[in-house]
Amino acid sequence: MTGLSSHYRVHYYNAFSHVYDRFVAAHSSDREGRLRDVLADRAALSRGARALDLCTGTGAILPGLARRAGADGLVVGLDYSRGMLERARIKLGSTPGVALVRADAERLPFRKGSFDAVTCSHAFYELKGEGAERALAEVARTLRPGGSFLMMEHEVPQKPLIRLLFYIRLLSMGLRKALEVLGNEEALFRRHFEVVERIATDTGRSKIILGSGHRRRP
Repeated sequence: MTGLSSHYRVHYYNAFSHVYDRFVAAHSSDREGRLRDVLADRAALSRGARALDLCTGTGAILPGLARRAGADGLVVGLDYSRGMLERARIKLGSTPGVALVRADAERLPFRKGSFDAVTCSHAFYELKGEGAERALAEVARTLRPGGSFLMMEHEVPQKPLIRLLFYIRLLSMGLRKALEVLGNEEALFRRHFEVVERIATDTGRSKIILGSGHRRRP
């Protein structure tokens, strides 16, 4: 991301950080945050594992991942918004085994095979077009053999007001590009992963797309 678009988006997310958690809860009908525990469970981290949460926002999933990785593990929350990371830092307090990194999801500052699992909760639709492709390629690169990428996103809301807010969110980031991804996540994932699975959540308001096995691209 470069130029005015990048500058605008940084300020957008810095402001959005103040209402982000409430916005996600309303969209997903998950005001208690249980869906992120579902995502953390699906990551299937063993003790001592290393995990990355992409576009971590205010870091809501990080404590759950850290509990599963244990004292010898490491969980990294990555976001390019300073405002989001500041909110995450306040929320996390002294949670052990967690690091926050400010960086772009399309250019991950980690070596090949650094993580056992990568998660992304309700943020993937912000990565549009070639940005989503680059981010997936980077995720596949930084996963260890046998590791998985788990992306949780909203289904299109049924309630009119919530659906309107959902599309306003997409419009602010580029509606046309977002709609190219919306509903086509599995096809996009198959360009980067050998195994792709779609998992329904209990609320029916969100889904998980799981990708594993780095597909070698020609």
